[in-house]
Amino acid sequence: MGRSYTPEYKAYVVKLILEEGRKATEVSRDLEIPYGTLNKWVDHERKKRAGIWEEEDIPLTPSEYKKRLAAIEKELQNSREENEILKKAMHIFTKNRE
Repeated sequence: MGRSYTPEYKAYVVKLILEEGRKATEVSRDLEIPYGTLNKWVDHERKKRAGIWEEEDIPLTPSEYKKRLAAIEKELQNSREENEILKKAMHIFTKNRE
């Protein structure tokens, strides 16, 4: 299992790269943090500062999850209904050509 790092330590390491301009490869080597892990921290902080959040980055409460799931299911049902209508229309239009 990998090492775990405190949020304070992560913030310190990210600050070294973003605010002090140190190279990620150098910090990774000096602090013995995997380069990929370090890049994830830096990328997450850049998105946070820019106000860009990916949906999977935001933890959901159970009620939010249920609401999102219901919305997705409703959208899927609407897409299925539209697909059926298009199939019927296609059948009608191809039938009239013959």
